[in-house]
Amino acid sequence: MFSWDASINRVHQLAEKSTPARELLVFYATVLATQKEIYESLRTKRDWLPSGVLENDLSVLREHVPFFLKSVLSVAPPALVEQADARDELLFEYWENRSDKLFFPKAFLQPYAQWSVQSGVFSKHTSTPENRCPYCFGKPQLSVLRVTESGSESGNRHLLCATCLSSWEFRRVVCASCSEEHPFKLQYFKSDEYDHVRIETCESCKQYVKGIDLTRLGLAVPVVDDVATAALDLWAIEKGYAKIELNLVGL
Repeated sequence: MFSWDASINRVHQLAEKSTPARELLVFYATVLATQKEIYESLRTKRDWLPSGVLENDLSVLREHVPFFLKSVLSVAPPALVEQADARDELLFEYWENRSDKLFFPKAFLQPYAQWSVQSGVFSKHTSTPENRCPYCFGKPQLSVLRVTESGSESGNRHLLCATCLSSWEFRRVVCASCSEEHPFKLQYFKSDEYDHVRIETCESCKQYVKGIDLTRLGLAVPVVDDVATAALDLWAIEKGYAKIELNLVGL
């Protein structure tokens, strides 16, 4: 589902429009371009594949830290500049705890995690809780509806991993955080301005995930359209809901 090129093209397309999220999109465009450079460098590195153990792969990853920091800091807001750090201990901390508060480790390790999945190092686990990534055990960043079967009138629901950007199928009427199943506990909110995006809330855990409906807008790219619809996140926060996983712009 995820593509670096499609994401970069989409973020530039949306950033050209005069929207309240334009500054966020311009920042995210640089982050995506930087991540793609790291991904391509890892993917094309001769005689090397990730081991699946971060400690063993750090010698290769460290080579990209200066480039990553320089590129992102060139466009980062002052509050984020103060947090600039990708030391080994922070990378380990993120990898063990997957905190969405650790922007630099999360953004830096996403290309590594994705390549670890695509190269087959992280295989799919069948015993993983259904609301966690079966490849790297990451939390869901987004809920995505897309048609996967020919002739299907409605989309199948998938969750998109916040760490490795992989996706996996997930039941339609279930909370992506606490697995609440009772329909009266689950609500959906939309804005006329963003017909293909909705806020999916749970009254049991008071958390939400943003849903991107590709059956309504096939040109959407979930991670980018998530950032472009930041106004919906602000609305959800005002209503007392917390996002399962913040995106890379902090919403």
